[in-house]
Amino acid sequence: MQASQPKAGPPLAPRLNASRPWLSFLIPAYNVEAYLRESVASALSQSDADVEVLIVDDCSTDGTPALMRRLAEEDPRIRCVFHERNQGVSVTRNTLLDEARGRYVWFLDADDYLMPGAVPRLRNIIDQHAPALVMCDYRMVREAPKLKHRLRGHPRKSTFKGPQRQRITDASVIMTGTFRGGQMHPWSKIARRELWGSDLRFPPGMHFEDIHLLPFLALRAPDLWYEPEVWVAYRQRQGSIMHTLNLRKADDLAWAMTGLKEAAEAVQRSPSSLGPETCFAWANTLARKFIGAARMAWRFNPQQAPAILHAYVQWMVAASPMPPDTLMAEYLRRGWWLRALRLRQWLRRAQAPAPAGDAAGD
Repeated sequence: MQASQPKAGPPLAPRLNASRPWLSFLIPAYNVEAYLRESVASALSQSDADVEVLIVDDCSTDGTPALMRRLAEEDPRIRCVFHERNQGVSVTRNTLLDEARGRYVWFLDADDYLMPGAVPRLRNIIDQHAPALVMCDYRMVREAPKLKHRLRGHPRKSTFKGPQRQRITDASVIMTGTFRGGQMHPWSKIARRELWGSDLRFPPGMHFEDIHLLPFLALRAPDLWYEPEVWVAYRQRQGSIMHTLNLRKADDLAWAMTGLKEAAEAVQRSPSSLGPETCFAWANTLARKFIGAARMAWRFNPQQAPAILHAYVQWMVAASPMPPDTLMAEYLRRGWWLRALRLRQWLRRAQAPAPAGDAAGD
């Protein structure tokens, strides 16, 4: 049974004499006819006249394009763009960024929805503090919940581990909290449009493209506000990327966090300057992605897995601010024995032939 969206309050009073929208909701759309209206309504029902909802269709094969046109006719705050050929979610999100007119941009997946009160609270934060980046919490809504999910309810996910409800200007605190939060989703981050610039874009054709890109966004942010409220309901559907794993996705996950160290050094935020806690949180995040990718690779191609894992290790070592041995020593110092053992196990598997018929292991 799906959770229904709570009713939202009345729209906010409009702002007068605005030269551009204060906020753009950016919605990528592909075969989401069953969800799109709910998603759009969740945003517009609590927004003033000075916002826009921008929807980009990536050549849907269902009734999504027709629904988009109807929605745009019903509300002038909605703008629609239609791709001439299917290009994937990364290119669709890039089109949204290129077309957005708002001073702030907020990605929202077409099958998700906003919680009541999210937009007024965001506007209040922006009016009072004008942070470059705002992070919020979310909750998961499973499309086909199992009994254990029904008993637990819809779990809340925190996106940032650090100071709350205050303007954070320390780059090390921003990066440490982002890595420790571990939720690299674009829809839990609201950013000033200029923070994305003309160059920070999602890598086309890659899975886990948000895991790759969102640390770069945090790295650029001169200040951040973390609001520990659930603003987004994230619907986990069958057929999502985590339900359809394969070797290609393992490769993309292992690659996802490369390049950040070079970017940090380019803006005078080298890992060493960010401090030991940031370096540990960064290295730990990389190690966890490496282990996740290694498990997938061993599951789908156990015979060639050692060679594949060897490449993953090289990517991790090159991208990490901390060598694996140092990271494992830090795990042991903190009492994280199991995590140290898991990392050592997968590092060893990268150096040894795979036993015949071996499974994915833990």
